[in-house]
Amino acid sequence: MSMSAFFRALRTSYQAEIDDLAFDSEGRNVLRKRLLEKRGQITFLKQMMELSPEMVAVVFHDGFHFELPAVMEQVLTLESDEFPDWTSLSDAVQLTPWAKELADQLLQEPQGDWFMVVAAALEYVYHRPSSHHHEAASHETHGHEADGAHGAVGRQGHADDFDKDGEQHHDHEESSADWLEEHGFDRKD
Repeated sequence: MSMSAFFRALRTSYQAEIDDLAFDSEGRNVLRKRLLEKRGQITFLKQMMELSPEMVAVVFHDGFHFELPAVMEQVLTLESDEFPDWTSLSDAVQLTPWAKELADQLLQEPQGDWFMVVAAALEYVYHRPSSHHHEAASHETHGHEADGAHGAVGRQGHADDFDKDGEQHHDHEESSADWLEEHGFDRKD
């Protein structure tokens, strides 16, 4: 899978942001608490959307559901000046209700549309299966168990995103291919 230089540069920074928020000095998982605090600072954080999008994007951690992973794979190949409109990704990316409220605030900003594409792509990369992800998922699952049902629901939702078996995968592939073709990309048949 190819990834643009833009996303390669931000991927590590985004991972580091999540890691920094995850545990306190005593090793306790405090990610959920710290994310809630960050979400409460959105008025301040939105000033950094363009210069440090990875620092702001963490407020959307576990707030996206990826319906068409192939579309997100295509977005990851784009440079920062090539992104589709955020609204054009509505079939590919769904927001949880709390994330939609945050997005509505940020979309009012001049760079809000651009930022939401970045945030979705960074979160997609974070949850995308890879050798690093499996290590992080194992570590994170333990932390989410302490968080209760919210964590379990979030992890299960992401497992569904990457279902590679059966009819669901075929439907996702076909929908993704249709979306890409509608937006000017070559169909991979």
